[in-house]
Amino acid sequence: MAHTAFSQELPPINTFVTESYKAESQNWSISQANNKFVYLANNKGLLEFNGAVWKLYPTPNETIMRSVKAVNNTIYTGFYMDFGYWDKDEFGNLNYTSIVDKYNIDVLEDEQFWNIITADDWIIFQSLQNIYLFNSKNNQIKIINSETNISKIFKIDGSIYFHQVNKGIFIIEQGKPKLVWDFKEMLNSVINIFKHNNGFLVFTDNNGAYIIQDNEIKEWESPINKTLKNQSVYSIAKLSNNNYMIGTIANGAYYCSNNGVIQFNLNKKNGLNNNTVLAVFEDQNKNVWLGLDNGLGVININAPYKIYKDLDGNLGTVYTSILFKNYLYLGTNQGVFYRKLNTNDTFSFIQGSEGQVWKLKIIDDTLFCGHNSGTFIITNNKLSKIVNQQGTWDFKIVNDSTLLQGNYNGIHLFKKSNEQWRYSHKIDGFNISSRYFEYLKPNKIIVNHEYKGIFSIDVDKNLTHATKVVIDTSVNKSLHSSLLKYQNNILYAEKKGVYRYIENENTFKKDSLFSKLIPKSNYASGKLVNDNNTKIWSFCTNNINYLTPGNLSDNYQINSVHIAGNLIKKPLGFENITPIGNQNYLIGGLDGYLLLNLDKITNKQQFNIQLNSVKKSNLDNNQTLLNLHQQNPTINHTNNNISFYYSVPYFQKGLLIQYQYYLENHSKTWSDWSNSSETTFENLPFGNYIFKVRARVGNTITQNTETYTFSIARPWYLSNLLIVLYVLMIALFSVFMHNFYKRLYAEQREKLLEKQKKDFEIKTLANEKELMKIKNNQLKADVDSKNRELAISTMSIIKKNEFLSAIKNELKNGDEDSIKKVVKIINKNLTNTDDWKMFKEAFNNADKDFINKIKSVHPTLTPNDLRLCAYLRLNLSSKEIAPLLNISPKSVEVKRYRLRKKMNLPHDQNLTNYILEI
Repeated sequence: MAHTAFSQELPPINTFVTESYKAESQNWSISQANNKFVYLANNKGLLEFNGAVWKLYPTPNETIMRSVKAVNNTIYTGFYMDFGYWDKDEFGNLNYTSIVDKYNIDVLEDEQFWNIITADDWIIFQSLQNIYLFNSKNNQIKIINSETNISKIFKIDGSIYFHQVNKGIFIIEQGKPKLVWDFKEMLNSVINIFKHNNGFLVFTDNNGAYIIQDNEIKEWESPINKTLKNQSVYSIAKLSNNNYMIGTIANGAYYCSNNGVIQFNLNKKNGLNNNTVLAVFEDQNKNVWLGLDNGLGVININAPYKIYKDLDGNLGTVYTSILFKNYLYLGTNQGVFYRKLNTNDTFSFIQGSEGQVWKLKIIDDTLFCGHNSGTFIITNNKLSKIVNQQGTWDFKIVNDSTLLQGNYNGIHLFKKSNEQWRYSHKIDGFNISSRYFEYLKPNKIIVNHEYKGIFSIDVDKNLTHATKVVIDTSVNKSLHSSLLKYQNNILYAEKKGVYRYIENENTFKKDSLFSKLIPKSNYASGKLVNDNNTKIWSFCTNNINYLTPGNLSDNYQINSVHIAGNLIKKPLGFENITPIGNQNYLIGGLDGYLLLNLDKITNKQQFNIQLNSVKKSNLDNNQTLLNLHQQNPTINHTNNNISFYYSVPYFQKGLLIQYQYYLENHSKTWSDWSNSSETTFENLPFGNYIFKVRARVGNTITQNTETYTFSIARPWYLSNLLIVLYVLMIALFSVFMHNFYKRLYAEQREKLLEKQKKDFEIKTLANEKELMKIKNNQLKADVDSKNRELAISTMSIIKKNEFLSAIKNELKNGDEDSIKKVVKIINKNLTNTDDWKMFKEAFNNADKDFINKIKSVHPTLTPNDLRLCAYLRLNLSSKEIAPLLNISPKSVEVKRYRLRKKMNLPHDQNLTNYILEI
């Protein structure tokens, strides 16, 4: 494996490619307006960047734009055979005015304007042949001609200098050039000149840099100049911190101190899109912009963090780090690396440390290394193994002579002898991996296992074996949880919060203050890190939080540092942070590390949000810009889709910019925070509105809240005149409808009454029908009763006659006179017509239409025939009929025969059936 790891600790670099800014690749010049918008001279035109959105304004004559200079909020540009300025109109768009055309300036054929600088009220445009001076106050124009090409124009201490090839350096005084230096070293191309100590520092394109002092020239003795001797320099800027950013043709950009010490070199390998730097510019927030031959780079020089990228994969994932005897040590998944602190030296590898390193810790001025293959001590950057127990997680001090070590298989003990730590033994009775553990006096150890939970272990006084092992049920086991001691508090952290151990109750209870370290909305891991008992650190998605004690021991303060997840990818569950002096901290990552400077964090920057444009549109999405300066514009109701575009002109990588808005008289509350720099309200009803928008950069809310007041006009059909008309129409309509409904209700009432009447009649008929049915049923019941009476009467007559006949027959055998009397009385009773009348009445009650019907069908029938028919109607047999007629059954048969004859019945038709069917 490689035994060195070369890279650089670099500030964050924000890169833009052609696809992001939607123009061509080359960017020749960069400037910034007072509103912090950045402008670039691009091959395709003028690029504007407001911090959220790029906008291209094509060059008016469709040529390459070479130069740009913002003065206040006016943007001056130079390009092929033209130069002029751009001003924003009331809609937020830039409009171009050509100075060449406006003042009838005769420019040379094919003349291009490469540089623009300012001096007082003068705007100075430089081409290869001439220098044009334009006074922005009185519109005066001066032209300085040159015998040879002008390679560059400079501003030094308010004075304007320029370089004529093969002539030297000239200064412009009272509108005329005056030769200043004509050293042979300066006859070719000069890139830039700066004040330096008591002289001048001159950078050339191929010959390095020179110092001019007391009218003498000599090479600049510095590390950077040795490098530049072999480079082709194209652009240079002296920064506000007096350091230099030097852009080259083929080797990217060099950042060096004022005395020429190289701090770092940026190129395509470590962050730039291209190695040719055409322009260097420092913005108002000290960010350095590099206009490249292909794209754009923004270096956040003053960012509170620097990033070490393991570009070649030699270092690996950083799991632990430590500062020891002015050396920085890194423990990674590939071993232990080290280098001198605060140097750009390469990291050296400690031989024998190959493999996973879990912990680097200083105990009694001894550097311990917890390794997958055991425990080591690092002395003079060499490794010596002291324990051969596999998998060492961490070390905890029990007392001056006792040390605990957590391993894959439990907890082990070290003893100090003769000022040296020596391995003693393993604590028996507990064999679970002990990555997180804490010792409690007198003889208790608490261990957290992410998959098994928290174990409370009682050990004997000699710490040789576990006497009792109990799983703590007051908290839940949790992935990526942690256990640590902070100022005599034992804390357990997981996704639901932080719990503090209450020793006298042997239980954990949730602590509301410590739990603020792990917010649910931004949760990434429950890992907490104790920073030498001064701070506790927690790691969230886009933040690192830390807790510090206040002025009082029981008073704590929680701070938050915004570090976007794209700056460094942290090993989840193995996050680590180490103090390395002067408020600097090292945070381990998957492919390197990040250096954080808290001093720079505390100097919080102030931010402002800007409303860039407002558009209205109709249902067909035909958008029209609105005047940003007009007070409370009234918008036609057909264009009631309103879009707002806003931004914070902030260009530092790593701080997330989010926006929040509120539309008064429409929204109920402020919107949720969003990354989008625009919003649209669709189909707004007529009325008055105030749009408000603010932003937060990282954790800092913008100083201002931008507002825009507007009104949506009433539709024509809701104008005051029409509303009055509508009211009148509604009133008339109401009167009409009142009368209409009055008549309608009257008609409906009549119809309803008629309907009710009909319904009543129908119901009456139905009731009558029902009553008739009831009566019929009653009549039927009466008929049935009469039938029963008739049957009883008939049977009674039959029995009586049978009885009398029997008596008669018996009396025939007695005394003749007395018998005759009795027989006479009996005959009288047998022929008593009262029986017949009673029977006839009962029969008519039961079947009152029969006698009439049969008489109508057979009018020749005698009363005796009708009497026989009535008996046959009752379905009586001849034997039953005989007593009723006081004749013999045979006589009944004769009567039946005669009756058939009178009725003219066919021979095969039954008499009784015929009578029953009538």
